[in-house]
Amino acid sequence: MKLIKLNESGFSLVELITVMAVTLILTATIFSFTIDFWGTSATLQADQETLVTRLDANDALRKLISASAGMIIQNSIPDSKALVKDPNTGNGQYWTPIHAIPGNKVVGNPGTITPLLYFRIPSQDKTHTIVMNGAVPYDDEYILYLNGTNKQMYLRQLANPNVNNNLIETSCTPGSTTSTCPADRMLVDSITSIDLRYFSRSGNLIDWTSSTDPALNGTQVGNPNNYNGPDFPLVEAVEIGLHIKSNAQFHGVNNSVNQTVVRIALLNF
Repeated sequence: MKLIKLNESGFSLVELITVMAVTLILTATIFSFTIDFWGTSATLQADQETLVTRLDANDALRKLISASAGMIIQNSIPDSKALVKDPNTGNGQYWTPIHAIPGNKVVGNPGTITPLLYFRIPSQDKTHTIVMNGAVPYDDEYILYLNGTNKQMYLRQLANPNVNNNLIETSCTPGSTTSTCPADRMLVDSITSIDLRYFSRSGNLIDWTSSTDPALNGTQVGNPNNYNGPDFPLVEAVEIGLHIKSNAQFHGVNNSVNQTVVRIALLNF
């Protein structure tokens, strides 16, 4: 009887372990490359978004403020939907006064509204013609503010009620708009803080807190420190520093941070 020799060739234990080790190394390399690629793509996308936000905000602020006829301490056109009301007025239609104090304004906690600037721009009718009140133009008023809930900067516009066929309409907080009250315009997203400085046209820094008058004796409402330095009516140029941050979408990926500084001369009628 002839015996048949079976083929016993195959992987040895050492060979099997070697193949498994090589497979694990290649798999880990592929996963590492994929995760790095996703992370880099997310970072580039966030960087691009913050750059676009910065450029758009720069253009929007420059266009708005360069047309300004002057900064104001408080709105004179009543705003029935004022978000930060002046506690010294009973009807709640005036925003809290602000003064020309250079410094950094941080976006507040959710639910916090932070007024930044109030300014006026000559009113135009729907033919884009400036509407005159005798020898001077009527003015519409604008309010820049920060919303801590969504980390955004908004623009509130207040149309002068004495101007027929006004080019603009008074706006409202997003979420409370009507057919006659459009939403406030969102200017900057993912914002963390704002640096503000104010100048005369000759370049001198304007700061309401730069001097005091003890003779006031704390009698001015909202001025317990007796400040009497130059204020918004004397401002002829504004410097705005925007700090923008986009959070990373992946763990271990850096946040995208961007900033820009805009110095704008006012029209100042």
